[in-house]
Amino acid sequence: MNTIKVVIGASTDTFSAYSDDVPGIWGEGLSVAEAKQSFLDAITLTTQYNTEDNIPDSLKTEYQIIWKMDVESLISHYKGIFTAAALERITGINQRQLSHYATGLKRPRPAQKKKIEEALHKLGSDLLAVEL
Repeated sequence: MNTIKVVIGASTDTFSAYSDDVPGIWGEGLSVAEAKQSFLDAITLTTQYNTEDNIPDSLKTEYQIIWKMDVESLISHYKGIFTAAALERITGINQRQLSHYATGLKRPRPAQKKKIEEALHKLGSDLLAVEL
């Protein structure tokens, strides 16, 4: 199965979705969900209304989409859910540094990205284990 990695990025007032695996196809929306749906719609339109030779090779076989976010977009998207204090508590990264990542002033090193990702995955795992 072919894997298509799609990056979700935030701009001032919208989110975009693009992939180096399928050049020329992108999506945009006011939310992450809208950007994802726009990208999926672009794939549908491309495969339905183009000739076989105008469809990217990665869409000609069975594929799976992996959605990725940069740290800036992640913090922007979840700012109403995660406060800086909450992110600091679960990641161990101080609020000022997280603020720099959120504004794009600084980019996190790979180790910092991994630390954020692992903390969020652990939180997700903990939440999945909750029974009420």
